[in-house]
Amino acid sequence: MKPLRNSLLLALTLLAPAASAQTDVRELYQAKCAACHGGDRFGAIGPALLPDNLGRLGQAGAEKVIREGRPATQMPAFGAEISEADAKALAAFVYSKPEKTPVWGAAEIMATRVLTPAPAQDKPSYTADPLNLFVVVEGGDHHVTILDGDKFEPIHRFQSRFALHGGPKFTADGRYVFFGSRDGWITKFDLYALKVVAEARAGVNTRNIALSKDGRHVAVANYLPNTLVVLSANDLSVVKIFAAGDARGQTSRVSAVYQAPDRHSFIAALKDAPEIWEIATSPETPKVAPGFASADGGPFALRRMSTSEPLDDFFFDPGYRHLIGASRDGGRGVVVDLASGRETATIPLPGMPHLGSGVSWLREGRRVIATPHLKEGKISVIDAQDWSVVRVLDTGGPGFFMRTHEKTPFVWTDSFLSPKNKDLIQIVDKTSLEIVKTMKPAPGKTTGHVEFDRSGRHALVSVWEMDGALIVYDATTFQEVKRLPMSKPVGKYNVFNKINFSEGTSH
Repeated sequence: MKPLRNSLLLALTLLAPAASAQTDVRELYQAKCAACHGGDRFGAIGPALLPDNLGRLGQAGAEKVIREGRPATQMPAFGAEISEADAKALAAFVYSKPEKTPVWGAAEIMATRVLTPAPAQDKPSYTADPLNLFVVVEGGDHHVTILDGDKFEPIHRFQSRFALHGGPKFTADGRYVFFGSRDGWITKFDLYALKVVAEARAGVNTRNIALSKDGRHVAVANYLPNTLVVLSANDLSVVKIFAAGDARGQTSRVSAVYQAPDRHSFIAALKDAPEIWEIATSPETPKVAPGFASADGGPFALRRMSTSEPLDDFFFDPGYRHLIGASRDGGRGVVVDLASGRETATIPLPGMPHLGSGVSWLREGRRVIATPHLKEGKISVIDAQDWSVVRVLDTGGPGFFMRTHEKTPFVWTDSFLSPKNKDLIQIVDKTSLEIVKTMKPAPGKTTGHVEFDRSGRHALVSVWEMDGALIVYDATTFQEVKRLPMSKPVGKYNVFNKINFSEGTSH
């Protein structure tokens, strides 16, 4: 360990040449950061300070937060207490890999669990349609806004965990919503009482969560440690923990987990191993396909599907008959028949498809799937019957999100990753596959993540800036209806569309 330690200290010294020779960055961390973020950097009342957990902040951004603090949080400003060189050294330190692999099992999870039940009630504490609410995640100051989807007025706003990651998941009646944060906190929120009712930390670095069809279990996909955790949706107690890895013993991060409602199962993507997992959530699940096994005789039998290479960023066709996964090189999609568990087709998709943001619809009697590309300004439209590419549509730049609705003839997409056109929203006709409208909702500002209300009559667009906004459009005329100031609204999720698995939104 000494050579590793010496190399790390040397690297930190080079990154911060003006730092005092007497300053030990670990001592500085313990003095200024450990009380909130944990002595091991795995997090405490503050978030984990590990490279993957810090997301898009970047080392320069971390230095700024250390010096200036973070608005609307408990993060103080240390600029008056430490030198600029020390701030740089601290930022480099939190962006270094941890010296030990975190242990985060059932005991650690249960020790974090907090239950705060709401008073019993059988109807919402407001008059808005509970199925047409939007849950808006504001990443700028780490809050969530509950928005009336008819009047487009906020009903409630509360502070969330740091960096909520992946879409929230709703119970089938729309009563509860579950959130997962980047550093593993799972939050259960009562949408009738407008109150957090349970929390538990299921991992150190979490990618996303899924809720079983029966609403009884929450699955948590972790990068750190390499686990898939199943919690009780009732009280977030631990039900089962899977050590992630393939049948040969190759350990792996879990890059995502999804509910497959028609199959009564969870489906998990392994980041580092050539397998897809299907996990039974009902006694009916093993009847869907062969190959389920339970090593310990307990619930949640596991089915392993071998693939030619690790796949992640999945899209599922309606009925969850097929899975389309992105290849590691980002140049193609791989189709897996979930009944047989075999790869049945490949689709040329250069430019790294973002399949997790794909949408589908019926076009001239045939089901098509469309996906944006992360490295090119293109959208690929795929025939879901023979897996041929119907059309490659040129857009204003690489996009991240696509959205539509069963009751609109249009698909909305962004150029979120384009250096020059990050402010574009483009609207595509579902039949002609032509761009019929190009808009700049906030010129010069990053714009994306469209979501529709339950009727499909309105489309909501996010301006992804600290001084951002949520913009409501008439989905037929494309005219602006309302603009609500918000702090980097990174995502918004309509209750009705989510619980009904609308073909136009992510699942």
